[in-house]
Amino acid sequence: LTQSVALLVKKYQGSFSGEHGDGRVRGGFLPLLFGPDIYQAFRHIKTLWDPKNLFNPGKIVDVPPMLTDLRYESGQITRSFRTALDFSAEGGILRMAERCNGSGDCRKLPDSGGTMCPSYHATREEKDTTRARANTLREYLTRSTLPNPFAEPAITEVMDLCLSCKGCTRECPSGVDMSTLKAEVLYQRYRTEGTPLSARIFGRMPTLSKIALKAPGIANFLSSWGPSRWAVHAVLGIHASRRLPLFNKQTFRSWYGQLKPSVPLAASRGSVWLFVDEFTDYLDGQVGQDAVRLLHELGYRVNLCAHPESGRAAMSKGLLAHAAKVANENVARFKDIVNDETPLIGLEPSAILGFRDEYLRLVGPALKESAKALSANTYLLEEFLYREAVAGRITAEDFDMEERSVFLHGHCHQKALSNLGHAAFILALPAGNKVEILPGGCCGMAGSFGYEKDHYEISMKIGEDRLFPAIREGRDGVLFVASGHSCRHQIADGTGRKAMHAASLLVECLA
Repeated sequence: LTQSVALLVKKYQGSFSGEHGDGRVRGGFLPLLFGPDIYQAFRHIKTLWDPKNLFNPGKIVDVPPMLTDLRYESGQITRSFRTALDFSAEGGILRMAERCNGSGDCRKLPDSGGTMCPSYHATREEKDTTRARANTLREYLTRSTLPNPFAEPAITEVMDLCLSCKGCTRECPSGVDMSTLKAEVLYQRYRTEGTPLSARIFGRMPTLSKIALKAPGIANFLSSWGPSRWAVHAVLGIHASRRLPLFNKQTFRSWYGQLKPSVPLAASRGSVWLFVDEFTDYLDGQVGQDAVRLLHELGYRVNLCAHPESGRAAMSKGLLAHAAKVANENVARFKDIVNDETPLIGLEPSAILGFRDEYLRLVGPALKESAKALSANTYLLEEFLYREAVAGRITAEDFDMEERSVFLHGHCHQKALSNLGHAAFILALPAGNKVEILPGGCCGMAGSFGYEKDHYEISMKIGEDRLFPAIREGRDGVLFVASGHSCRHQIADGTGRKAMHAASLLVECLA
């Protein structure tokens, strides 16, 4: 059949080439299309420049028939696996990995823009691309003879430098979500190999932080004082050059409880529920305070309620049983009180955007529809303010006219699951603000990734890729905005410059 089609194309003087050229699939028909003399010239040129046939063998010349060396053999069965995350929309985790068609968009270099894939930008090694990870996972889930194929050393190797940045969720043309795949791979591997101590500690950091806040002064001293700092770093596997963030003197919730008696009962522009993520509650209390003051001054009532952590740390470390428990509790807590008029907003991109992404795969069947409805009314602070500005409820008159130069760095999850342009818009709403989006991709910190001694060098190299140079070139007086907790710490460690959350800048801009 293929030969008949090829003859028909030639008869009508057509071309076999498609969007991606001749390559592997159509290369076998080139002798027919060009004739023996021209085809032999192709072979001669190839031999002159590549006598050992090292570069792209089997492409254009001496191509095997198109029906040989296929990904799957006839009659081959696609295996199915019980997973903690719901891959039913894709037909299972293996089908998700199979989405990769090898286009190699994940090999694009930094000058092409985008985030995917930060570790490849640093190493330029094929094994550190989204493509290599997807294809390795597909190969071993298909052919491994191990009782637990997720424990294959090759899968562990290719997943090691995945930062779970989610750049591939937006930039991979095949929709390969490697962050989600990695979380499931870790979970499955730990089921037979056991969970490493460092993964247990980092994955349950919100719980440990809550304990530390019983005596924040002592906790901060122990993480900073030489001998105890060395011990903490040794247990957690943290690089010597990193310093752990300091705990708030009091939780954000405690501060809000003291503020609450002075909060007005009515609000002129609306009401919101604020999701108190673990970063804000335990580490970045000032960001939470700035957000509350900003929303109050703009005429919005801020409501808080009891709810668990976001589960972000647990997800990133493969502790999916705990993450699922958190997701179910959060959806159950907010599903009946959040709506279009009283939305749920959050300050930390990686925490609040879980409602829009992983929660849809984590919650049980009874909460699936509730999770979908909740995700539609969940916003980053910048997204919510953008919505209100577009509706005309927030205007430039709410802010001062002072001139400011602002450099904006977007969190990877913010760029993948939100719209950085919305953040830039709201930051530029004050008439005097001139906002420029920094060209950097991933900052390289990615939660605990950049703290770990085995990943520190790669982490800093990713930062040096585009972000650090752009910040160092910033003139005096420039304000740097990064809404991600990890991003702000990476910027401080890599450049010595301080970045602020969007809420902290906007509250300074109020009229």
